[in-house]
Amino acid sequence: MSLDWVYYAISWILLAWHSAWDAIGVPDGAVAGTNWAWILAIIFLVVTVRVILFPVFVKQIKSQRAMQALQPQVKALQEKHKGDRETLQKEMMELYRKEKANPLMGCLPMFLQIPVFLGLFHVLRRLDPFKTEDKKTLYGWTVDQFESASAASIFTAPIAGKFGSTAEELSRLGANGTTVKVIAGVLVLVMMGTTYLTSRQMILKTGWAEDPQQRMIQRLMLYGIPLSLLISGAIFPIGVIIYWVTNNLFTLGQQQWVLRKYPPPPSMTAKAGTSGRTTAQPAKAGGLLGRAKPAPAPVKPAAPKVAGPKPGAKPANPKKNRPAKRQG
Repeated sequence: MSLDWVYYAISWILLAWHSAWDAIGVPDGAVAGTNWAWILAIIFLVVTVRVILFPVFVKQIKSQRAMQALQPQVKALQEKHKGDRETLQKEMMELYRKEKANPLMGCLPMFLQIPVFLGLFHVLRRLDPFKTEDKKTLYGWTVDQFESASAASIFTAPIAGKFGSTAEELSRLGANGTTVKVIAGVLVLVMMGTTYLTSRQMILKTGWAEDPQQRMIQRLMLYGIPLSLLISGAIFPIGVIIYWVTNNLFTLGQQQWVLRKYPPPPSMTAKAGTSGRTTAQPAKAGGLLGRAKPAPAPVKPAAPKVAGPKPGAKPANPKKNRPAKRQG
């Protein structure tokens, strides 16, 4: 299947934003070793895609909330049909259909962004000032736009360069190998960190899954994917890493807003706060924002009150009424 339509779409958005920043007055030339018009074009490519996908993202959150609310019923079905996988699957699909919950909706926004990532990867990888004119004008580019993008850099490192660029590729881009490795290496570390934070933010709000397979997937998302970027990041053009980091930062802000507007069910909040407890230690009732209420201080028994003398009464003689001492 040809992805030319993706390359045309990505190129159109990228070039439209570059033209917009150029028209506003953002210099096309390098300032502090950075061509800001092209960097901003990549950043606002992210904004454009995320705005388009925002309704899908909201549906994803609503579907996740519905799935979380159904966990007690799912657990009951698992206990009821233990050992009968076929019946269990039928019952669970019927439950999802009845409650309008879609297990696949949670992955949909991520899958929809994969073509964008691949399109930008392909477009930036092609940037080479020594290409022939017919190659430069593919996907709606003009020769001037192509050559401008090929020379674009961030802190003197070309956006088409990558950590693993060969000496020949660096020579064609007119780049310094050490500079490219330093800038690309720093951006890869930022990409790994922001990827970890996006997964951690969601897990802290919704809690760890009870199902071992789902918990394993959560651990893979939290640790596996960021670590894999340490290797795959070496083949990403710097412009693609900028896209990824911007996308992660956008996701952090968007998740924070959505989690406030569509908070997880109280049961999930309680699990998130007590995920580290053992089964022998039951969780305490949660207070405001899911925090455990402090135990009330023990109340000391009040001392018995002694009634004082009435006004005008004669003082009592404490020695009176004592039994007389017996004479030896």
